[in-house]
This record gives sequence, C-alpha cells and structure tokens, in this order.
Amino acid sequence: MNLRRDVFQAIADPTRRAILLLVASQSMTAGAIAANFDTARPTVSKHLQILTECELLKQEQNGREIYYNINAKKMKEVADFIEPFRQMWDDRFNKLEAIMKKYKSK
Repeated sequence: MNLRRDVFQAIADPTRRAILLLVASQSMTAGAIAANFDTARPTVSKHLQILTECELLKQEQNGREIYYNINAKKMKEVADFIEPFRQMWDDRFNKLEAIMKKYKSK
C-alpha cells in the first residue's frame, strides 16, 4: 500500500525538522545524518524516506553512497504557502503593540 505523504505532516515531526536543518547547509549520507541522533539508524532511515517521498529531500548517488540534499524548490513552495499567515500575524502583533503603547503612555 502506497501512502501519499503530506509535507506538513512530514515537517510536524521534530526529528524530521532537525534533519532538514542538517542537510540545509550540506549534502549528507544517511549514516552521517544518523550520527547526529540518539535513535536507531532504521528510524532515521524511515524519516529520510518520508522526507524524500514528500520531495523535501532529494537523493544523489555518488559511487556507493547516497547523499541527501534539501530540495529548495519544494521548501520554497512550503514557505510561499505559509507567508500570508506570517504576514497576517505580523500585522496583528503590530496592531497589538500599537494599542499597548497607547495604554502605556496614558
């Protein structure tokens, strides 16, 4: 059975977010990624599989090693989706700050 993975379910997991942060700056093998966690390597492999299925990570074979890279295009899609919400909350907090300054000055 092939499950369709949701990007937001994938990034909801703190370990997967940590993996994304690790590979954001450089390509890494599964072993190098797993070395950063106190969990079993098969557990990290499962996280990598989920991130790859969601297209947040890309695999690149170099000899016998598979390197994982961040998929910047997919990450931009996620960021673009979230941006209107970030702007909305920034506006709300700015309005709240203005109200608080008014009351503080009285």
